[in-house]
Amino acid sequence: MARHIYECPLRWSDMDAFGHVNNAVFLRYLEEARIDFMFRLSTEGDDGPSFSGGSVVARHEIDYLRPLVHRHKPVTIESWVTKIGAASLTISYEIKEPESGGQVYVRATTIVVPFDLRAQRPRRITAEERAVLEEYRDGDVASAGAGALVA
Repeated sequence: MARHIYECPLRWSDMDAFGHVNNAVFLRYLEEARIDFMFRLSTEGDDGPSFSGGSVVARHEIDYLRPLVHRHKPVTIESWVTKIGAASLTISYEIKEPESGGQVYVRATTIVVPFDLRAQRPRRITAEERAVLEEYRDGDVASAGAGALVA
């Protein structure tokens, strides 16, 4: 099973009044990693899937495990597929420290629905897309240890 790795820089504006990365900013981090992941999938091979043609987010779930203090080095976001349906897929993520044993700050999942932009409606996942997604498929590790904020 492969995981997509995205190095996400932190910005000064990401910080809240307490010196931590604001909880809402993590959605933007997940979005950046997901877009990088989906667009890389869409360019794999000549007959690659068409994820760049459109998709929408149907649901996010985020478990905040540790506060992330603003600093000048990026965090690593690992992404992988945990479920593939007929017309949706679930992407799981871990936002972690690239050093010091990979301390995890956030675990999350996003349900993504492929979308036909011309017809303005959801569409089914093609056989080609499913084959590529299977390369990144793994069990739902994102919920393990969920809900435990560590101070």
